[in-house]
Amino acid sequence: MSVVFTRSDDRLGEFALRTLDPVADAALLHTWVTHPKAAFWLMQDADEAQVAEEYQRVAEHPHHDAYLGLWRGSPAFLAERYDPDHVELVGRYDHQLGDVGMHFLCAPVGTPVHGFTRAVLDTVMTWLFADPATRRVVVEPDVRNTAVHALNAAVGFQVVGPIAKPEKDALLSVCTRAQFQAATDRAATDRAATDRADCDRAAATRIEGAPA
Repeated sequence: MSVVFTRSDDRLGEFALRTLDPVADAALLHTWVTHPKAAFWLMQDADEAQVAEEYQRVAEHPHHDAYLGLWRGSPAFLAERYDPDHVELVGRYDHQLGDVGMHFLCAPVGTPVHGFTRAVLDTVMTWLFADPATRRVVVEPDVRNTAVHALNAAVGFQVVGPIAKPEKDALLSVCTRAQFQAATDRAATDRAATDRADCDRAAATRIEGAPA
């Protein structure tokens, strides 16, 4: 399947998105979406055939797309893009021209990589805003998913409020291009300050430990 987007993270290297193959990728996706850490994905009890059927429906839908995320060339996350005026949020919020809905899921791993989930979200957001028609990204995670709420806030999302959906109570949040850029700039400034502080501490240690 073809790669549709790539992004180089200054700390973790290359991230990419390729079109999802509902059949060929079903076994891999099944291990992801049924893992206990993916409880909010709402597919815990699905078998492999049901996962394939679900993503076949997505592939055939005119307003919903799914992509397999790669990190350094290997599958590492899942991303979905949808039109909230036709999928997920129809009639449930004040839709605006240029709104794009998004879901993402990181693959479960034994040893987490520091900053990885943030890098994935940065990649997905950068990809969505690479389309000049995208004005806002809209998300509706479960109200109980406090970890993703904090992550969304870190990349610029503003909470609109809770909404009731058939499968969950969700927290509707939106992020404009300007809000994402401001959050990205703040993160870069914070990383630079941290790096300078680390260098200063290392230099001080070398001086204090130097032979008399």
